[in-house]
Amino acid sequence: MPGNPPFSQPDSAENHEEEEEEEEEEVEIKYEKVREAKGQIKQVHKLVKRLSGEQVQIRVHDVKIKGNTRTKDSVIEAEVEEVKNAKTMQELVQAAAKANARLQSMGIFESATITLDAGPPELPDTANVIVEVQESDKPFSGDIGIFSKPEAHAWTVEGSLKSRNWLGYGETWDGTGTYGWDKTSEMSAGLHYPRFKGLPASLMARLSLLTDDWIKYSSYKERILGLSVGLDSDANHSLSYSLKWRSLTDPSHGASRAIQRQLGHSLISSVASSYKIDQRDSQLRPTRGFAFASKSEITGIGPDSRFVRFVRQELDFRYAIPLGFYNAALNIGFSAGIILPWGKGFKDRSIPISDRFFMGGHSSPICNLRGPLSLLGFRSRGVGPTEARRDNSDSSKTDDASDSSGRDTLGGDIAVTSFADLSFDLPLKVLRDSGIHGHCFVCAGNLAILTGDYYRPISFREFGSSFRSSAGAGIVIPTKLARIEINYCQILRQLDHDRAKRGIQFSFSS
Repeated sequence: MPGNPPFSQPDSAENHEEEEEEEEEEVEIKYEKVREAKGQIKQVHKLVKRLSGEQVQIRVHDVKIKGNTRTKDSVIEAEVEEVKNAKTMQELVQAAAKANARLQSMGIFESATITLDAGPPELPDTANVIVEVQESDKPFSGDIGIFSKPEAHAWTVEGSLKSRNWLGYGETWDGTGTYGWDKTSEMSAGLHYPRFKGLPASLMARLSLLTDDWIKYSSYKERILGLSVGLDSDANHSLSYSLKWRSLTDPSHGASRAIQRQLGHSLISSVASSYKIDQRDSQLRPTRGFAFASKSEITGIGPDSRFVRFVRQELDFRYAIPLGFYNAALNIGFSAGIILPWGKGFKDRSIPISDRFFMGGHSSPICNLRGPLSLLGFRSRGVGPTEARRDNSDSSKTDDASDSSGRDTLGGDIAVTSFADLSFDLPLKVLRDSGIHGHCFVCAGNLAILTGDYYRPISFREFGSSFRSSAGAGIVIPTKLARIEINYCQILRQLDHDRAKRGIQFSFSS
């Protein structure tokens, strides 16, 4: 009788011992990983404590760039150049964050990340900066929209087409077109080149053709063909040079003598410098902070006697003060500008009508940092010196509607505006949640001619006593694109021939 197979108890015991040994090894590995993790956490806490308590000295050893196939290394290196100058870990982290923001704002990368890694072991207190980018696979982009032109009380349709990084230098080529209900049109093409030749600024160049219709207000049409080149820095500075050919015509044949004398062609060669800083918590509804803008321009750069020659200076200041109840804030502002001719016989020379200051329209003075333009309650170009138009029986047959007052607005060589605006939450929660709030305001402004045939001597006291003013209240609807206001305006003071409007007014500002 055959025997049963031998019982394999020794083999089972050996297998059991092997399983126990494997489990013990796994447990030891897990414990080791836990100890390593705890050690890393302690090191991180120690590093954070050290960073918060003292300056950690460090030096950048190398900058490594990954992921770019079309973009030149030099373009990315120029944007992260600041990290090489960092002397401490704190400075390095801040410089890396700024560099990453600049890379993202170029618009040529889907993503951009900057990683800080330890330098070579033989070089203590060093770090490597690793820049990894993913280039955009959409070389072309375009948009179209309808926008408000408050200074002319008109709407425009604007479209643009852009091509980015075509040559691999991070450049942006664009073409834009604008057409307005007031028969304004503009075509332009431009180039934006970041960090030109290692400078902390971007190069901009633009060729444009502008046609503007001011028949309704000042009896002239304007056409400008211009070329501009400029540098725009990240520190809110810009410097530009422009060369323009300008033509003024009067299709209505009814312009006043002041306008008629300025018709024809002129050349403008100018250098402009601007500075702007905005520390307010919001541009649409600021409740704290300040903003300041300055623009200086000198024209007539060149030997040609046909060049228009003048100097221009504009200043803007805004300040927001929180009041501590109902999210209320008081915004105050001041804008001023002056323009004077220079060169031989400058005292008898008039400033070109197109370069003067004009006041009025429905743009909000809170958003606007473009000089002394806004004065709520007054129509576009509705403030300042005027002159009667000539009688022309054929003028009614033209397609261009003229202003019913029968006078041309001449603008001013000096202009000043100021305002105070009190904003506050409305009682309904649904309105507060939407950002819709109320405000009340008071505005004042004035302008005058300083040179030329229409100059009349005026003292500071007379200039101050002839300020126009308005007050009102309304509802503000802030959106992502614009600040919409529905206001009731009351005219407090106006002079003869000013064009003002009391009652409900709509305002769109960005």
